[in-house]
Amino acid sequence: MTTLFYLAGILAVVATLFAVTRRHAVHALLYLIVSLLAVAVDFFALGAPFVAALEVMIYAGAIMVLFVFVVMMLNLAEHAMEVERAWLKPQSWLGPALLALILLVELAYGTATSPSALSPTNSIGPKQVGVALFGSYWIGVELASLLLMAGLVGAFHLGRHAIAKEGEHHVTSTDATRTDTRSDLVHAGSGGTSHAA
Repeated sequence: MTTLFYLAGILAVVATLFAVTRRHAVHALLYLIVSLLAVAVDFFALGAPFVAALEVMIYAGAIMVLFVFVVMMLNLAEHAMEVERAWLKPQSWLGPALLALILLVELAYGTATSPSALSPTNSIGPKQVGVALFGSYWIGVELASLLLMAGLVGAFHLGRHAIAKEGEHHVTSTDATRTDTRSDLVHAGSGGTSHAA
């Protein structure tokens, strides 16, 4: 289990570095999901399968769905379909899929070789997690939920203005292109008639 712990930790660090360095938000979110799954494997290797399940359900599940919702909400420009087509290319899914496959192999190996990790003496139950979260750390849980709500409202406010400006810029550049094209046609036509005369 020690080898599993260190491999998952290295994988979490690598996936987090990729999440920070990606230009596209969806690619970064995919690597962040892999990083959170690696942390869940670390919790499992430490003998806390319930905390690992919570990590997968809450962070890799619910929080990432919230992040994807915000990314989708902020990407409402006219060229959004072209950007989404670029995201669906297999190259963008290859890295996260490979790291997730490594995690799956590690988890299967750890489960097969060490069944004692799931024994009741090593595991942390739901009651212990609930008492810890809503006992002495209840204010932290509530502040984290308020922080997520404030981030969502702030992202919506900033994204709405950015989308409006991008739409105006796109319309202005399209109109300028149309005007330039028409003037080129007029100049070409007038030059052709004067040259022929």
